[in-house]
Amino acid sequence: MLCDDVKRVVYFFLDGSLSDQKRQNIEIHLGDCPDCETRVTIHRRLRGFFRRRLSPLAAPETLRIRVVQSLRATQ
Repeated sequence: MLCDDVKRVVYFFLDGSLSDQKRQNIEIHLGDCPDCETRVTIHRRLRGFFRRRLSPLAAPETLRIRVVQSLRATQ
């Protein structure tokens, strides 16, 4: 795996949405590449910072009702 590969999938890696094989390949690369390991650490910390600082917003009830109606209409 190359550094460019890690850059392209870093968010998928942090989300846990990669296949086991790709995840393992990235973990091996991170063990061998301090630059990519630092990059992933920075992204992980940024994600944590934003999750702590930004509170989730609830959609207005009227929007929820419209979405449910639209979904029912398409079924």
